Amino acid sequence: MRQRVVAVFGGHAPAPGSADYEMARDLGRRLAEAGFIVMSGGDGGTMEAVSRGAREAGGLAIGVTVDLFDRWGLKANPYLDVEIKFPTLFQRLHYLVTAGDAMVALPGGIGTLSEMAMAWSLLQTRELAPRPFLLIGTRWRRLLEAYHDPLYIREEDLGLLQVVESVGEAVLRLQAMMAEGTPVGSGPRG
Repeated sequence: MRQRVVAVFGGHAPAPGSADYEMARDLGRRLAEAGFIVMSGGDGGTMEAVSRGAREAGGLAIGVTVDLFDRWGLKANPYLDVEIKFPTLFQRLHYLVTAGDAMVALPGGIGTLSEMAMAWSLLQTRELAPRPFLLIGTRWRRLLEAYHDPLYIREEDLGLLQVVESVGEAVLRLQAMMAEGTPVGSGPRG
């Protein structure tokens, strides 16, 4: 059986030693220990940290980058085993949200929000096959509460996402969902 790939969305701002960086590093380590391949945006911050954690645990880290990074003077993080580079940001975004067997969102900025929104929309419209999508932290819970209006977002659409409070809870839930073949939206929202 092939290893499952978990796409991890997160921001580039956190520095080594910060709480969000160390949370992402712990996530990468735990995912690798659980037998998952980690895929991220390949940049710094939480993308570097999740890749670093996976590599430190003997796992595989894939980075999905874009030519735009070169023009900005950014380089792929040094913890990647594989770099997949796209010519446009849209192609990178599309690959990140469609290529994984599961998705996990960490705290981040506009790019992370874009990844989360696109993935959620593709799951909601069934353009993306059902898969686990976990959001880690109270920031995501607050965001979803702010948007929760039955006129615009139905309960079953909220059920496409699983909000968890910790990395440990995320990995345990992800392992259980993947082992059971649990389709998206069949479990509690968190």
